[in-house]
Amino acid sequence: MQSPEESQPLDAELPYGATATRGPLIVTVLGALLGSVFAAVSTSDFMQHLDRQVHAIHCSFIPGAGKELGESGCKAVMMSPYSSFFRESFWGGVPVSLWALATFAFLVYRAGLLLWRGKPSRAETTLLLAATALPVLMSLIYGYLSVAKVGETCKVCVGIYLSSALVFVGALLTHLKNPAAPDHQPVQGRFALWFFEGVGFVAVLSATYLFFTPAPDKKTSLTGCGSLVSGDDPNGVMIPLPSGEGEAAIEVLDPLCPACKAFDERLGASALRKRLDLKAVLFPLDPACNWMVTEALHPGACAVSEAMLCAGGVGGGPKDEKAAQDVLKWAFKNQDKLRELAAKDEGALRTKIETTFPKVKGCLGGTLVKSKLTKSLRWAVANAIPVLTPQLFVGNSRMCDEDSDLGLEFTLSRMLSKQGKTARAQLKPPPRPVVVAPVPAPKPVAPRPAAADPGDPPAQPEPEATPEPETAP
Repeated sequence: MQSPEESQPLDAELPYGATATRGPLIVTVLGALLGSVFAAVSTSDFMQHLDRQVHAIHCSFIPGAGKELGESGCKAVMMSPYSSFFRESFWGGVPVSLWALATFAFLVYRAGLLLWRGKPSRAETTLLLAATALPVLMSLIYGYLSVAKVGETCKVCVGIYLSSALVFVGALLTHLKNPAAPDHQPVQGRFALWFFEGVGFVAVLSATYLFFTPAPDKKTSLTGCGSLVSGDDPNGVMIPLPSGEGEAAIEVLDPLCPACKAFDERLGASALRKRLDLKAVLFPLDPACNWMVTEALHPGACAVSEAMLCAGGVGGGPKDEKAAQDVLKWAFKNQDKLRELAAKDEGALRTKIETTFPKVKGCLGGTLVKSKLTKSLRWAVANAIPVLTPQLFVGNSRMCDEDSDLGLEFTLSRMLSKQGKTARAQLKPPPRPVVVAPVPAPKPVAPRPAAADPGDPPAQPEPEATPEPETAP
């Protein structure tokens, strides 16, 4: 069924028809088409990563160009918790770029229809202006999140922001150049029509996306990939992290590891962190203290790890969990500078650490803290931990590496569920039987000799031997 304005003949004489709106409408259509291309590129990159593999990502102001495999601002933004919605319900969630694509497609349709008809009413240009304000508002919000929260800028996202501004300017000029004239249909009816059309665009694209989204392995979502031999901490090497109350969890990290920083930010932004009693085990990928690595992947990580342990009270001072967490926050914030300084002169890095955290002076580099860090590494060896960071253990189960980015909330919510706990319990080996030491048999007692004659005095009993102390087998 066609709307009243669509069923109107093209040559109908209306009192408000003007050609001044043609140019601005063309700008609006072109801006919406450009935004659709940028949003489609971003959505395509997101969908490729749903197979839990590593793929190149487009990151350029030219749509479809700048595809690269390494780190980039676009990858950082895509892996952030702000790139999609409903992550706990769907694998990876629904990317916000998909909704941007639906919005721009709707604007192409509506602005294109007004351009084809050539005689937009005042109500139509008002609604077009209101519709284009939505992508502008979302661009402001996500631009802020990109800079303030993620700390990176995505060139493809900037392309979407510029396209949003372009369609808004085109719609504004269309509205300003459209002469005021009476409308033959109330604006409320047209608003409802446009609103439900826009919702339809979003619903259809979202349903199509979810239908083609690959589903992860349900078993690994519940049980993870591997488990700890023992989650105990007899040597006190674990450092409590800011978290909530819930299931015990262990994060194996390197304070100068960029992936650890990104993972910690994703986990911190998730509401699920409040359901974890989280502790950290230090695993610096630096041969200065870690004999399991042959090259300095993160130079200076040993020194910073020692500083965390010293701040926590290893050197004999009072135990201070917050001080250790402060060192970790500082290391995450200044990772690039600290690695660069350590690569040139590790002594200079240690001096900088002592200057920033005077409490660690006298402990940093000492025998006690080096022994504690060695015990932390030996904890990893005893539990057969892979030589990589970060790693997350929920209970004793290890989250799969490929689930620690886009699938973090989806997988973690299932590992924390009752069903996930039951599945992990079924995978645990049966408890070892308790061996009870045998009770030693009593020593034989020699019989007392009978009296030779009833008139003789009774024999004195032999003194009982003092029992020997029993020793545990």
